[in-house]
Amino acid sequence: MVEIKNLFLKFTREYYALYDINLNIEDGEAVALVGEDESGKTSLLRILAKLEKPSKGQVYIREIPLEKLNFRTDLQAGYVPASPVFLEKKSVYENFKYILKNWGLTESEIENKINNIIIEFAIEKIKDTKVKELSLEEKYVLSLIRLSLRELDLLMVDNIFDKLSDATMDVVCDLIKKLKTKKTTLIVATTKPEIAQKFAKKMIYFKNGSVVESL
Repeated sequence: MVEIKNLFLKFTREYYALYDINLNIEDGEAVALVGEDESGKTSLLRILAKLEKPSKGQVYIREIPLEKLNFRTDLQAGYVPASPVFLEKKSVYENFKYILKNWGLTESEIENKINNIIIEFAIEKIKDTKVKELSLEEKYVLSLIRLSLRELDLLMVDNIFDKLSDATMDVVCDLIKKLKTKKTTLIVATTKPEIAQKFAKKMIYFKNGSVVESL
């Protein structure tokens, strides 16, 4: 699924966010990137999500060079960043509708799909609430629910876990496990090995922008 060769991300002459990363992640595998803040986990996820360009190196997803990869036609990918991205002045319903409309669904298809999501995840009470009025925890939950609108080949979740209450942690963990089907490759970033163990048997440890054997 993901092959990374000699990957570097350099922000200044002296500072490497990522230094000579070499990784292989198999199709359908669940992997956790573990390390302290600023260790390189988020930088790697942002590159895989095509939000950051590497300074040097090669990245392939399903044997397609990352720069040629089209997330609309080549595979379905979802990314949950630490700072949730929504149309903040729009309602929850309107945010879902905006995405589905961009995918070319008809009005009736959009309505059916959103209504099914509202029922399945019990979000009737907040469907008409503007996203800017929701808490950060609620936005994380909504980010994951939004991804359930399609079946994912690749799911990437940044370190959202440090900011969650115990109750929301349970909800988030359940949602991630629900989104991780047999065909879905999961990459989760966290500072805590005990969180990583909830999702993955394979741990990849990061320190100062490099992959290390242990922390």
